[in-house]
Amino acid sequence: MEALEHPSPLVALINALLAPLHVHAPDHVVFSALICLIVLVLGLLVRSRLSVANPGSLQIILEDVVSFFLSVLETNMGPKGRQFLALPGALFVFIWMGNMMGQIPGLGAPTSNVNVPFACALTLWIYYHYQGIRAQGVVSYLKHFAVMPGVPLAMSPIIFTIEVISHLSRVLSLTLRLFGNVFGEHLVVLIIGSIVPFIAPLPIQFLGLVVGTLQAFIFLTLGAIYLTAAVAVDEHH
Repeated sequence: MEALEHPSPLVALINALLAPLHVHAPDHVVFSALICLIVLVLGLLVRSRLSVANPGSLQIILEDVVSFFLSVLETNMGPKGRQFLALPGALFVFIWMGNMMGQIPGLGAPTSNVNVPFACALTLWIYYHYQGIRAQGVVSYLKHFAVMPGVPLAMSPIIFTIEVISHLSRVLSLTLRLFGNVFGEHLVVLIIGSIVPFIAPLPIQFLGLVVGTLQAFIFLTLGAIYLTAAVAVDEHH
């Protein structure tokens, strides 16, 4: 894999600047930082030009994006889904931009490094548990892991163990789903490109645009589903 990849000029430049500090920045860290910088610049740009009467094209696009996020959250959670917009929306933007970065020459997808999908999955996992505890209280939230309607209390230890394993596996499934799809697509493009350059990888790269967007959408949707179960435990069970 490493033999097929071409070094990124941006990563080389950043590491050259960091060399006097004896610090080395891996590719996925540089690309992740670049995404954060782009989002920050876009946010400040839109903020400086906000207008209700005469919104600019960028503001209109971002408003449509936010409306899309809200529709996904409110479809799963109802009106209260609006209050959870920030983190699932931010994860969608980060994952989508990370996936698209892999299609730009000279850059790479940070999501093709397993550490980045794992960080995203762990962040979402901690967030929905935090919101569940915040909405239900610690005791009530932990209780739903062990006590289920119609199930004898004697089964509680078994139910609790199964629920804990189930929730822990969500981090693994979210990580592997995102990493596997992005890494696999890039690996296929690199292999085909090394055999037949330029034209042959294009259909796979186009498919990567679709898959990259789909993976970000899946992350957003699953986040909404997990939040729904966490903040409405009694309804879930």
